[in-house]
Amino acid sequence: MLMQSRAFRFALAGVCFLLGMQYALADGPIRVGVTASLTGDYAKLGQDQLSGIRMWADDVNARGALLGRKVEIVYYDDASSPEKSAQLYERLITQDKVDLLLGPYASDITLAASRVAERHNFPMVATGAASSAIWQQGFSNIFQIDAPAAKYMELPLKLANEKGLKRIALVYADTDFPREVADGVRAMAAGYGMPLVLDEAYSQDSRDFSAIARRMKAAAPQVVIGGTYFDDSVALVRATRQVGLQPEMMVMTVGPAQEDFGRQLGAAADGVMGATSWMRSGKRPLAYDFSFRYKQKYGHNAAAHAAYGYAGGQVLEAAVRLAGSLDRDAVREQLQTMTFRSLLGRYRVDEAGSQTAKQTYVMQWQGGKRLLILPENIADSAIEYP
Repeated sequence: MLMQSRAFRFALAGVCFLLGMQYALADGPIRVGVTASLTGDYAKLGQDQLSGIRMWADDVNARGALLGRKVEIVYYDDASSPEKSAQLYERLITQDKVDLLLGPYASDITLAASRVAERHNFPMVATGAASSAIWQQGFSNIFQIDAPAAKYMELPLKLANEKGLKRIALVYADTDFPREVADGVRAMAAGYGMPLVLDEAYSQDSRDFSAIARRMKAAAPQVVIGGTYFDDSVALVRATRQVGLQPEMMVMTVGPAQEDFGRQLGAAADGVMGATSWMRSGKRPLAYDFSFRYKQKYGHNAAAHAAYGYAGGQVLEAAVRLAGSLDRDAVREQLQTMTFRSLLGRYRVDEAGSQTAKQTYVMQWQGGKRLLILPENIADSAIEYP
């Protein structure tokens, strides 16, 4: 009887083990869908963002998974095209049957992707988008982690006003995000009584800024503000250096925060400021740990867009853990109501899903290094002027 009892228990244990294995295999990994700009105009930024997302997934899996399941990133190259990204999100939802969604890089691409997510009533965390147009559509499934584009230049303009710098030259790429940066600059400049001595848009693929630089020099601005991406920011600095334009402040979006900005410009980068949503700083939670591990993993320093990707994953993970399931209604409710601190900063959204708590920072190239200069309470260096 004893032998039979033991045999029965072993057999029962084996059956339970096999059933458990079948259950786990039936569940499989939690699949997170995203498109990334691996080619096209946004390639460098999209690659960085995807690297951050993949690092987040690896970290979750190393900690022991999410809801007892591993996380798998399902991604496609959207070629920096809003139309292609929308088609691929349709595929992720209807064919790949992903469980969760993260948004692509760039406001214009996210705008297109958000319409697909809304049509399927599928919550999406926007990892790299700041244009308020996305959150003015009346949708209930798109949630922002970045600061709104119109607020990107708040700290630089406040600083300029305090220093008595009034004359502003504003140039910007003619796409969603830079246009809204420009709208914010106009509104804040008017409030401070700062005249715009130049206000000019250019095509996103422009690389010859010699004519714009000459017009800027003729306008004699004290402050140059650029609503830029990467390649145009590098070309714009080169052009202003060539014509001998030396404003008291030159501040741009996206480009200056990238390590390659200094690599391509050399000493010409020094003094240029960048408005950014993330910067490695000893006074920012998690920043040094993330930066160290990111460089170990990928062999180069983390840019802001890598932090976007990682933080987007953190916000999505927090919503799932609070919901206790992958149910879309439950995840959506948490994304709508929760408050959270990610690598990128504070997360809290309004009824439209637009960010209300995130603050932007200002960095500056000094002696070939990127250093955080604003806000002053977390600055790693004092501001340098020409």
